[in-house]
Amino acid sequence: MEDKVMTEKTKYSGKVLVAGATGKTGTWVVSRLQHYGVPVRVLTRSAEKAKTLGDVEIVEGRIQSDEDVAKAVSGCTGVISALGSSEVFGDASPGEVDRDGVIRLVDQAARAGVKHFGLVSSMAVTKWYHPLNLFAGVLMKKFAAEEHLRDVFGKEGRSYTIVRPGGLKDGGPLLHDLHVDQGDRLWSGWINRGDVAELLVVSLWTDKAKNKTFEVVNEGEEEHAQKSLEGYYDKLAS
Repeated sequence: MEDKVMTEKTKYSGKVLVAGATGKTGTWVVSRLQHYGVPVRVLTRSAEKAKTLGDVEIVEGRIQSDEDVAKAVSGCTGVISALGSSEVFGDASPGEVDRDGVIRLVDQAARAGVKHFGLVSSMAVTKWYHPLNLFAGVLMKKFAAEEHLRDVFGKEGRSYTIVRPGGLKDGGPLLHDLHVDQGDRLWSGWINRGDVAELLVVSLWTDKAKNKTFEVVNEGEEEHAQKSLEGYYDKLAS
């Protein structure tokens, strides 16, 4: 009954592609979309691994392939990218995934008529001198992808939401008060992957989430149950 009520509340119709769906954050994105009754498609290199996600449509392919990405976004109204690099060099490097992979996904989504694009980025993404950039310049690669997304989807008829989380912890959504900020001024903090996923999923139908880029971390260590995260978008500058 709860899922039915929540689905009616969202009033979101359309299919959402999740890229990076078998990763730790991507798995939460899929789970939250399913919670709200939103049809999910995933782009994955391993169809076998994607089967563990439950009721999803699977497109087997690589983020490095224009043809595979075009096939994945076709017919979708929304895209959420939880792509993330795992190696310094090669197909899983920051250049191939965090920058070029996301840029390719943005371009093919725009061509396919996708209306909204949500992106998991990172806190400190504008700070070239941050220690994380020792990992093949990962933050600079993420920022380049952000800039491209803002340019392509910040136009009339399209929208984007870019979430820049602090350190990611495995854990579900709606368990903590959150602190949101803009301007990349935060230097530390943690957040559950489930909350990052929830913020991006609700951005699909939350008007105040459109064309926003922001940082987010837990407000404190103690748990405090949340009914919804949509209200945090009210705290962002327009």
